[in-house]
Formats: sequence, structure tokens, C-alpha cells
Amino acid sequence: MQTQKKATGANLSVIKAFNLIEVMAYQPGPMRLQDIARLVGAPSSSVLRLLSSLMSMGYVNQNKDLRYSLSLKFSLIGRLVSAQTDLHGIIHPHLIELEQICQESACMAIEQDMRVLYADVIHGPDNLLKTTQYIGKTAPMHCTGVGKLLMTNYSDSDIDRYIETRGLHPYTEHTIKTKEELLDELTRIRSQGYALDDEECELGARCIAAPIYDYTKQVVACISVSGPVSRMSHDRLGDIRPTILEFSKQISETLSYSEQMR
Repeated sequence: MQTQKKATGANLSVIKAFNLIEVMAYQPGPMRLQDIARLVGAPSSSVLRLLSSLMSMGYVNQNKDLRYSLSLKFSLIGRLVSAQTDLHGIIHPHLIELEQICQESACMAIEQDMRVLYADVIHGPDNLLKTTQYIGKTAPMHCTGVGKLLMTNYSDSDIDRYIETRGLHPYTEHTIKTKEELLDELTRIRSQGYALDDEECELGARCIAAPIYDYTKQVVACISVSGPVSRMSHDRLGDIRPTILEFSKQISETLSYSEQMR
């Protein structure tokens, strides 16, 4: 029984320490002990002990005004964890499930040299898009759902560089053709949280895409569901939307993204 009490106490200590770390991480600057204790909901004496332990390990700094802040050692830990993170390994099982639920092709895409790179593809039951979507294929960004989502990371100068480098080639009559149209589309996508490719890259095909965020609040990848217009009606896209958004939320949380960060 005594061993169990010690284990429980150790777990509670870890929980309290990480709660303190998360509270400090969301604040804009160094904090007073009283303010940390108030936000954590613990006595100042208990918080001071936790801070002292973290300081001894180099995770917390104290300035000359006796205010506390997290150290850049957390950045090192973050980089090490990021290097170990296998996006494909994390997302692949979700793509399999997404294809099974929607009965359409499910893809994962990333950005490479201002192009969309399809890093993983699970083909639908009829393999109808097998020749247009496959692992390793690249596609333009301005006329694909995944590409437009990746472009929400772009600044205005990045948009200008894309247009200068890649252009806004009209692949179909539905393709975005001007910077103004592109900016309006990106604003709409940021607001609604997903993107569509409504026969913009290829006539006869529609796609709905959702973003994958990491702890930096950037779109690091996207997932999508694609199919022929004969099946992917606008009503069907609406039916798929909650599912793909839930999958994107789950994957983003795995990458330490939180809605509070937006």
C-alpha cells in the first residue's frame, strides 16, 4: 500500500509540474510567483518548489525582477521530438480509415518547392483516380484543395513570389486566375478551416481537404478526400466535411497543436 501511495504522489507531482509549464508557455513574458500560483491554482510555496526544481534543471529562468520564464531548453527538446516525428507513420492509419468511411481516395500532401507533393495515397474502391493521384506526384498549389491550404501559411510577399515563379496557369475554366481571386480564396479558407478543389485542377474531379497543424501553428501537411463529380456532389462534400475535419483535428493534436494556440 505504501508503494502505491508513493507512485500516486509522483504522478501528481508530474501533472502539477507540466500544468505549470503549460500555463507559463501561454503567457507573453516573465511572470511573478503570485501570478503563476493564481493561474495554476496552487499555493505559492508549492509553486516555488516546482519552479526551483525546474530552474535547477535549466528549464526555467529567473530575472533580476524575480520574475520567472521558461528557458530555450524547451526549444531543444521540441527540435529533438520534431526530428523523431514521422508524419507518414502518424497520418497513414487515419488515411486508411478515412478511405473506408468515405469510400473515396484519401491523400496526404505536403509542400515541396512551391508545389504539392502527394506523400501518401489510399485509393478508393474503384481506383478511378489512380492515374492522377499517386505517391510522389506533384501538382500546382493554387488549384488544389491541399495546395491552397498550404498557401494559408504564405505572406503577401510569398504569394507574389509564387505567382512570379509558378504562375497562375488556368488548368480548367474553374481555376483561379488572378492574385485578387487567390487572396479572396485564402481568406475564405482560413475562415472556414477547409478547402475545396471544384474541378479547378482537373475537369470531372472534386476534392475536399483539411489542414494538419503542428505546435508552431503552421499547416505542415493536409489530408484530402477526392472523387469523380458523379459521386462527389456538393451535398456529398458537405456530408464528408465533419469527418475529415475531425480526422485533421485528431492528427493535429498528435502533433501537439491546440485550438487555444490559434
